[in-house]
Amino acid sequence: MTLLYIHIPFCDSKCHYCSFNSYVDKFELKSAYMEALKLQLQADLGRFEIGPGDILSVFIGGGTPSTIDPALYEPIFKELWPYLQKGAEITTEANPNSATSSWLCGMKALGVNRISFGVQSFFDDKLKLLGRAHRAKDAIDAVENAKNAGFERISIDLIYATSLDTPKRVEAEIAMAHKLPITHLSAYELIIEEGTPFEKSPNVKKESIEQSRRVIQSAKDAGLEQYEISNFGDPCRHNVGYWEYRPYLGIGSGAVGRIEKERHYPHGILEEYIENPHFKKIETLTDEEILEEKIFLGLRSDVGVDEKILPAQMLQRAYLLAKEGKLRTREGGFYNPDYLLSDEIALFMLG
Repeated sequence: MTLLYIHIPFCDSKCHYCSFNSYVDKFELKSAYMEALKLQLQADLGRFEIGPGDILSVFIGGGTPSTIDPALYEPIFKELWPYLQKGAEITTEANPNSATSSWLCGMKALGVNRISFGVQSFFDDKLKLLGRAHRAKDAIDAVENAKNAGFERISIDLIYATSLDTPKRVEAEIAMAHKLPITHLSAYELIIEEGTPFEKSPNVKKESIEQSRRVIQSAKDAGLEQYEISNFGDPCRHNVGYWEYRPYLGIGSGAVGRIEKERHYPHGILEEYIENPHFKKIETLTDEEILEEKIFLGLRSDVGVDEKILPAQMLQRAYLLAKEGKLRTREGGFYNPDYLLSDEIALFMLG
Protein backbone atom coordinates (compact mmCIF):
# COMPACT_ATOMS: atom_id res chain seq x y z
CA MET A 1 0.00 0.00 0.00
CA THR A 2 1.16 3.49 -0.89
CA LEU A 3 0.66 6.85 0.85
CA LEU A 4 -0.03 10.07 -1.06
CA TYR A 5 1.05 13.53 0.05
CA ILE A 6 -0.23 16.63 -1.81
CA HIS A 7 1.50 19.96 -1.15
CA ILE A 8 -0.34 23.29 -1.36
CA PRO A 9 2.25 26.10 -1.29
CA PHE A 10 -0.13 29.05 -0.85
CA CYS A 11 -0.55 30.79 2.51
CA ASP A 12 -2.63 33.70 3.75
CA SER A 13 0.35 34.78 5.92
CA LYS A 14 3.90 33.65 6.63
CA CYS A 15 4.48 32.56 10.21
CA HIS A 16 7.71 33.62 11.89
CA TYR A 17 8.86 30.03 12.44
CA CYS A 18 7.92 28.62 9.02
CA SER A 19 10.58 27.22 6.69
CA PHE A 20 8.18 25.33 4.38
CA ASN A 21 7.86 26.02 0.67
CA SER A 22 5.01 28.52 0.76
CA TYR A 23 3.96 31.87 -0.73
CA VAL A 24 1.75 34.66 0.57
CA ASP A 25 1.42 36.10 -2.95
CA LYS A 26 1.19 34.48 -6.41
CA PHE A 27 -2.46 33.62 -5.76
CA GLU A 28 -3.11 34.21 -9.47
CA LEU A 29 -1.26 30.90 -10.08
CA LYS A 30 -3.67 28.76 -8.06
CA SER A 31 -5.63 27.35 -11.00
CA ALA A 32 -2.50 26.64 -13.04
CA TYR A 33 -0.89 25.01 -10.02
CA MET A 34 -3.83 22.70 -9.37
CA GLU A 35 -3.80 21.66 -13.03
CA ALA A 36 -0.07 20.89 -12.73
CA LEU A 37 -0.83 18.82 -9.61
CA LYS A 38 -3.28 16.73 -11.62
CA LEU A 39 -0.74 16.19 -14.40
CA GLN A 40 1.95 15.04 -11.97
CA LEU A 41 -0.52 12.78 -10.20
CA GLN A 42 -1.61 11.14 -13.45
CA ALA A 43 2.01 10.58 -14.49
CA ASP A 44 3.14 9.21 -11.12
CA LEU A 45 0.22 6.79 -10.82
CA GLY A 46 1.32 5.28 -14.10
CA ARG A 47 5.06 5.54 -13.54
CA PHE A 48 4.96 3.67 -10.26
CA GLU A 49 2.26 1.26 -11.37
CA ILE A 50 -0.23 2.27 -8.69
CA GLY A 51 -3.34 0.12 -9.12
CA PRO A 52 -6.98 0.35 -7.99
CA GLY A 53 -7.22 0.38 -4.19
CA ASP A 54 -3.44 0.79 -3.73
CA ILE A 55 -3.51 4.18 -1.98
CA LEU A 56 -3.89 3.74 1.77
CA SER A 57 -4.13 7.39 2.78
CA VAL A 58 -4.00 10.94 1.42
CA PHE A 59 -2.62 13.97 3.25
CA ILE A 60 -3.08 17.50 1.89
CA GLY A 61 -0.56 19.78 3.58
CA GLY A 62 1.20 23.04 3.02
CA GLY A 63 1.32 25.88 3.09
CA THR A 64 -2.35 26.30 3.73
CA PRO A 65 -4.75 23.95 1.93
CA SER A 66 -7.71 26.03 3.09
CA THR A 67 -6.61 28.85 0.76
CA ILE A 68 -7.73 26.69 -2.19
CA ASP A 69 -11.42 26.54 -3.08
CA PRO A 70 -12.91 23.01 -2.97
CA ALA A 71 -13.91 23.35 -6.64
CA LEU A 72 -10.21 23.43 -7.57
CA TYR A 73 -9.63 20.17 -5.67
CA GLU A 74 -12.45 18.37 -7.46
CA PRO A 75 -10.44 17.25 -10.55
CA ILE A 76 -7.74 15.85 -8.24
CA PHE A 77 -10.28 13.81 -6.29
CA LYS A 78 -11.92 12.51 -9.46
CA GLU A 79 -8.51 11.28 -10.56
CA LEU A 80 -7.84 9.70 -7.18
CA TRP A 81 -11.03 7.81 -6.39
CA PRO A 82 -10.31 4.58 -8.33
CA TYR A 83 -6.94 4.24 -6.60
CA LEU A 84 -8.10 4.71 -3.01
CA GLN A 85 -8.42 1.77 -0.67
CA LYS A 86 -11.92 1.37 0.73
CA GLY A 87 -12.12 3.47 3.88
CA ALA A 88 -8.93 5.37 3.05
CA GLU A 89 -7.98 8.15 5.43
CA ILE A 90 -8.07 11.52 3.63
CA THR A 91 -6.69 14.39 5.72
CA THR A 92 -6.41 18.07 4.99
CA GLU A 93 -4.61 20.70 7.00
CA ALA A 94 -6.38 24.03 7.49
CA ASN A 95 -5.92 27.39 9.16
CA PRO A 96 -8.66 28.67 11.47
CA ASN A 97 -8.98 32.02 9.67
CA SER A 98 -9.47 30.55 6.17
CA ALA A 99 -11.38 27.33 6.92
CA THR A 100 -14.85 28.80 6.56
CA SER A 101 -17.98 26.74 7.08
CA SER A 102 -18.54 26.60 3.32
CA TRP A 103 -14.95 25.46 2.72
CA LEU A 104 -15.29 22.74 5.37
CA CYS A 105 -18.56 21.49 3.89
CA GLY A 106 -17.06 21.55 0.40
CA MET A 107 -14.05 19.45 1.43
CA LYS A 108 -16.27 17.03 3.33
CA ALA A 109 -18.40 16.59 0.21
CA LEU A 110 -15.27 15.70 -1.79
CA GLY A 111 -14.49 12.86 0.63
CA VAL A 112 -12.09 14.39 3.14
CA ASN A 113 -12.68 12.57 6.44
CA ARG A 114 -10.02 14.02 8.75
CA ILE A 115 -9.00 17.62 9.34
CA SER A 116 -5.99 19.09 11.11
CA PHE A 117 -6.08 22.72 12.23
CA GLY A 118 -2.95 24.80 12.71
CA VAL A 119 -4.11 26.30 15.99
CA GLN A 120 -0.62 26.61 17.56
CA SER A 121 -1.92 28.40 20.68
CA PHE A 122 -5.03 29.44 22.59
CA PHE A 123 -3.28 32.58 23.90
CA ASP A 124 -3.50 35.66 21.68
CA ASP A 125 -0.14 37.04 22.85
CA LYS A 126 1.60 33.82 21.75
CA LEU A 127 -0.25 33.78 18.43
CA LYS A 128 1.05 37.32 17.81
CA LEU A 129 4.59 36.25 18.75
CA LEU A 130 4.39 33.32 16.30
CA GLY A 131 3.09 35.55 13.50
CA ARG A 132 -0.23 33.72 13.18
CA ALA A 133 -3.08 35.42 11.30
CA HIS A 134 -5.85 34.17 13.59
CA ARG A 135 -6.84 34.60 17.22
CA ALA A 136 -7.86 32.05 19.84
CA LYS A 137 -11.58 32.56 19.24
CA ASP A 138 -11.09 31.84 15.53
CA ALA A 139 -9.51 28.49 16.40
CA ILE A 140 -12.34 27.52 18.73
CA ASP A 141 -14.94 28.51 16.13
CA ALA A 142 -13.12 26.58 13.38
CA VAL A 143 -13.11 23.34 15.38
CA GLU A 144 -16.79 23.74 16.22
CA ASN A 145 -17.60 24.48 12.56
CA ALA A 146 -15.73 21.33 11.47
CA LYS A 147 -17.77 19.28 13.91
CA ASN A 148 -20.96 20.85 12.59
CA ALA A 149 -19.85 20.10 9.01
CA GLY A 150 -19.75 16.39 9.89
CA PHE A 151 -16.06 15.81 10.60
CA GLU A 152 -15.65 13.11 13.26
CA ARG A 153 -11.84 13.04 13.24
CA ILE A 154 -10.50 16.49 14.15
CA SER A 155 -6.91 17.28 15.08
CA ILE A 156 -5.20 20.46 16.23
CA ASP A 157 -1.54 21.49 16.35
CA LEU A 158 -0.02 23.35 19.29
CA ILE A 159 3.47 24.84 19.64
CA TYR A 160 5.27 25.17 22.97
CA ALA A 161 8.73 26.14 24.31
CA THR A 162 8.37 29.79 23.31
CA SER A 163 9.55 32.66 25.52
CA LEU A 164 5.93 33.16 26.65
CA ASP A 165 5.41 29.58 27.79
CA THR A 166 5.49 28.25 31.31
CA PRO A 167 4.56 24.76 32.49
CA LYS A 168 1.25 26.12 33.81
CA ARG A 169 0.41 27.85 30.53
CA VAL A 170 1.22 24.65 28.66
CA GLU A 171 -1.17 22.75 30.93
CA ALA A 172 -3.81 25.42 30.36
CA GLU A 173 -3.52 25.07 26.56
CA ILE A 174 -3.96 21.29 26.73
CA ALA A 175 -6.97 21.81 29.01
CA MET A 176 -8.50 24.24 26.51
CA ALA A 177 -7.91 21.76 23.70
CA HIS A 178 -9.62 19.04 25.76
CA LYS A 179 -12.80 21.13 25.96
CA LEU A 180 -13.13 21.03 22.16
CA PRO A 181 -14.53 18.11 20.11
CA ILE A 182 -11.10 16.93 18.95
CA THR A 183 -9.85 13.35 18.60
CA HIS A 184 -6.15 14.10 18.10
CA LEU A 185 -3.49 16.54 19.28
CA SER A 186 -0.06 17.33 17.86
CA ALA A 187 2.18 19.31 20.22
CA TYR A 188 5.51 20.49 18.79
CA GLU A 189 8.43 22.16 20.50
CA LEU A 190 9.35 25.40 18.72
CA ILE A 191 12.33 24.93 16.40
CA ILE A 192 14.34 27.89 15.11
CA GLU A 193 14.84 27.19 11.41
CA GLU A 194 17.43 28.77 9.13
CA GLY A 195 16.02 31.47 6.87
CA THR A 196 13.00 32.26 9.06
CA PRO A 197 12.36 35.56 10.91
CA PHE A 198 12.97 33.74 14.19
CA GLU A 199 16.54 32.95 13.10
CA LYS A 200 17.43 36.54 14.04
CA SER A 201 15.56 36.28 17.36
CA PRO A 202 16.67 33.01 18.98
CA ASN A 203 15.54 34.31 22.38
CA VAL A 204 11.91 33.59 21.38
CA LYS A 205 12.62 29.94 22.20
CA LYS A 206 12.74 28.75 25.80
CA GLU A 207 13.59 25.06 25.90
CA SER A 208 12.28 23.14 28.88
CA ILE A 209 12.16 19.40 29.46
CA GLU A 210 9.59 20.12 32.17
CA GLN A 211 7.27 21.64 29.57
CA SER A 212 7.63 18.55 27.40
CA ARG A 213 6.79 16.32 30.36
CA ARG A 214 3.80 18.50 31.21
CA VAL A 215 2.51 18.25 27.62
CA ILE A 216 2.72 14.46 27.71
CA GLN A 217 1.09 14.11 31.12
CA SER A 218 -1.63 16.70 30.43
CA ALA A 219 -2.55 15.02 27.15
CA LYS A 220 -2.69 11.65 28.88
CA ASP A 221 -4.89 13.10 31.64
CA ALA A 222 -7.20 14.37 28.89
CA GLY A 223 -7.51 10.84 27.52
CA LEU A 224 -5.18 11.39 24.56
CA GLU A 225 -2.59 8.61 24.65
CA GLN A 226 0.84 9.35 23.21
CA TYR A 227 1.79 7.22 20.21
CA GLU A 228 4.67 9.34 18.85
CA ILE A 229 6.96 11.96 20.32
CA SER A 230 4.62 14.84 19.34
CA ASN A 231 1.30 13.08 18.69
CA PHE A 232 -1.57 12.02 20.93
CA GLY A 233 -5.00 10.47 20.55
CA ASP A 234 -6.62 8.77 17.55
CA PRO A 235 -3.58 7.95 15.37
CA CYS A 236 -3.18 9.65 12.01
CA ARG A 237 -2.87 6.58 9.79
CA HIS A 238 -1.00 8.56 7.15
CA ASN A 239 1.77 9.62 9.53
CA VAL A 240 1.96 6.15 11.03
CA GLY A 241 2.56 4.94 7.47
CA TYR A 242 5.65 7.16 7.26
CA TRP A 243 7.00 5.72 10.50
CA GLU A 244 6.33 2.21 9.23
CA TYR A 245 8.48 3.16 6.24
CA ARG A 246 5.74 2.64 3.67
CA PRO A 247 6.34 4.05 0.16
CA TYR A 248 4.74 7.40 -0.60
CA LEU A 249 4.11 9.69 -3.53
CA GLY A 250 4.87 13.38 -3.08
CA ILE A 251 2.78 15.57 -5.38
CA GLY A 252 3.39 19.31 -5.73
CA SER A 253 6.09 21.96 -5.56
CA GLY A 254 8.09 21.36 -2.39
CA ALA A 255 6.73 17.85 -1.89
CA VAL A 256 8.96 14.80 -1.38
CA GLY A 257 8.20 11.20 -2.29
CA ARG A 258 9.97 7.89 -1.66
CA ILE A 259 9.46 4.71 -3.63
CA GLU A 260 11.72 1.82 -2.59
CA LYS A 261 15.27 3.24 -2.38
CA GLU A 262 14.61 6.41 -4.34
CA ARG A 263 13.58 9.76 -2.90
CA HIS A 264 11.93 12.08 -5.43
CA TYR A 265 11.90 15.88 -5.41
CA PRO A 266 9.68 17.85 -7.83
CA HIS A 267 10.64 21.46 -8.67
CA GLY A 268 10.67 23.61 -5.54
CA ILE A 269 10.11 26.89 -7.38
CA LEU A 270 6.42 27.39 -8.05
CA GLU A 271 6.66 28.68 -11.62
CA GLU A 272 9.13 25.96 -12.63
CA TYR A 273 6.84 23.31 -11.19
CA ILE A 274 3.85 24.61 -13.14
CA GLU A 275 5.93 24.64 -16.34
CA ASN A 276 7.18 21.08 -15.83
CA PRO A 277 5.29 19.05 -13.20
CA HIS A 278 6.94 15.84 -14.44
CA PHE A 279 10.47 16.86 -13.38
CA LYS A 280 12.04 14.96 -10.48
CA LYS A 281 15.40 15.19 -8.81
CA ILE A 282 16.19 11.66 -7.63
CA GLU A 283 18.24 10.75 -4.57
CA THR A 284 19.21 7.11 -4.16
CA LEU A 285 19.33 5.94 -0.56
CA THR A 286 21.90 3.45 0.69
CA ASP A 287 20.97 0.43 2.81
CA GLU A 288 22.71 2.12 5.75
CA GLU A 289 20.66 5.31 5.36
CA ILE A 290 17.42 3.33 5.17
CA LEU A 291 18.29 1.35 8.30
CA GLU A 292 19.17 4.55 10.16
CA GLU A 293 15.84 6.15 9.17
CA LYS A 294 13.88 3.07 10.26
CA ILE A 295 15.58 3.12 13.65
CA PHE A 296 15.03 6.84 14.28
CA LEU A 297 11.40 6.74 13.11
CA GLY A 298 10.59 3.52 14.95
CA LEU A 299 12.00 4.67 18.28
CA ARG A 300 10.17 8.00 18.27
CA SER A 301 6.82 6.21 17.80
CA ASP A 302 4.97 3.09 18.87
CA VAL A 303 5.97 1.44 15.57
CA GLY A 304 9.19 0.26 17.20
CA VAL A 305 12.12 -1.48 15.50
CA ASP A 306 11.94 -5.02 14.14
CA GLU A 307 14.88 -7.01 15.52
CA LYS A 308 15.26 -8.79 12.16
CA ILE A 309 16.54 -5.62 10.45
CA LEU A 310 19.36 -5.11 12.99
CA PRO A 311 22.92 -6.28 12.31
CA ALA A 312 24.51 -8.34 15.10
CA GLN A 313 26.28 -5.45 16.87
CA MET A 314 23.19 -3.23 16.85
CA LEU A 315 21.07 -6.12 18.07
CA GLN A 316 23.50 -6.65 20.94
CA ARG A 317 23.30 -2.97 21.90
CA ALA A 318 19.48 -3.08 21.68
CA TYR A 319 19.35 -6.01 24.09
CA LEU A 320 21.69 -4.14 26.44
CA LEU A 321 19.28 -1.18 26.41
CA ALA A 322 16.39 -3.55 27.06
CA LYS A 323 18.26 -5.07 30.02
CA GLU A 324 18.70 -1.56 31.45
CA GLY A 325 14.97 -0.83 30.98
CA LYS A 326 15.52 1.81 28.30
CA LEU A 327 13.85 -0.34 25.65
CA ARG A 328 11.02 -2.84 25.84
CA THR A 329 10.79 -6.04 23.83
CA ARG A 330 7.59 -7.38 22.34
CA GLU A 331 6.83 -9.82 19.51
CA GLY A 332 10.30 -9.64 17.98
CA GLY A 333 10.62 -5.86 18.21
CA PHE A 334 12.12 -3.13 20.38
CA TYR A 335 9.92 -0.32 21.70
CA ASN A 336 10.88 2.94 23.36
CA PRO A 337 9.07 3.75 26.64
CA ASP A 338 10.29 7.37 26.67
CA TYR A 339 10.08 9.13 23.30
CA LEU A 340 11.92 12.18 24.65
CA LEU A 341 15.06 10.00 24.73
CA SER A 342 14.53 8.55 21.26
CA ASP A 343 17.45 10.28 19.52
CA GLU A 344 19.94 9.35 22.24
CA ILE A 345 18.78 5.72 22.19
CA ALA A 346 18.91 5.56 18.40
CA LEU A 347 22.44 6.97 18.32
CA PHE A 348 23.59 4.42 20.90
CA MET A 349 22.06 1.58 18.87
CA LEU A 350 23.72 2.83 15.68
CA GLY A 351 27.06 3.01 17.46
